[in-house]
Amino acid sequence: MREDMKKWLLGVPLVLIAVFIWMPLWMLISGTFMGGAELSENLAPVLEGRGGTAVWPVIARYPTLAAYVELLLDTPQFFTVFWNSCRQVFPIILGHVLLGAPAAWAFAKFHFRGKKILYTLYIVLMLMPFQVTMVSSYLILNKMGLIDTVWAVILPGAASTLPVFIMTRFFMDIPAAVMEAAAVDGASSFQTFLRFGLPLGAPGILSAVVLGFLEYWNAIEASQAFLKNQALWPLSLYMPNITADNAGVSLIASLITLMPPLLIFLSGQKYLEQGIISSGMKD
Repeated sequence: MREDMKKWLLGVPLVLIAVFIWMPLWMLISGTFMGGAELSENLAPVLEGRGGTAVWPVIARYPTLAAYVELLLDTPQFFTVFWNSCRQVFPIILGHVLLGAPAAWAFAKFHFRGKKILYTLYIVLMLMPFQVTMVSSYLILNKMGLIDTVWAVILPGAASTLPVFIMTRFFMDIPAAVMEAAAVDGASSFQTFLRFGLPLGAPGILSAVVLGFLEYWNAIEASQAFLKNQALWPLSLYMPNITADNAGVSLIASLITLMPPLLIFLSGQKYLEQGIISSGMKD
């Protein structure tokens, strides 16, 4: 009896927390099926400044797909900005793996002069907000002729120090005996990294991929600072331009924008938890 009571005492708060967390997503989904008139009626106290409280039914009273048709069939610009987000974010994540993994392996497994100073510098750069380095980055990119191109967003993002920090913690957990055994078998340092480091450090690499995707899919600062041509804008810059008059379209665009990071997070949640646990144990 006591065990059942404990389960209830623990289960009820968890259910309530889950409801509060998922309720905004459900409201977003239900709102995509509301017509313009219903949305205007529900949000009139807020949009028209009448006073009072806006009403949001759990299920649309008059379900319609009109907003879906308008966005997916009559708004080609949305697909352009969606593609812009993809062609910016995926190269950045690829750069995290190609540049970050070897750097993290070097920090974790090799001893060289200035290692501690360089690693500390990586951490300091990781903690700096974008606003601190924005002007210097702009001057360098402008000198290279990359302003107003997607490379102005991709190159600085691909060289981020956060993936290096995350992967280093995982590579540190790989026993030194692995490298010794590989050396005895005649494997070079690079072969050891490819054959043992990458497979054993896969959870850390995937953790960095998940965090990187979540960060750069929603990033707005770099695109706003380095991209003047609106044809190159990603979703993060396009979404605020959808006015309240198109609330239905805005809700559907928000839902579609949410789906890639949500799927990435759900598929990589296990590795992300391992990354948090590993970092906590190291600290």
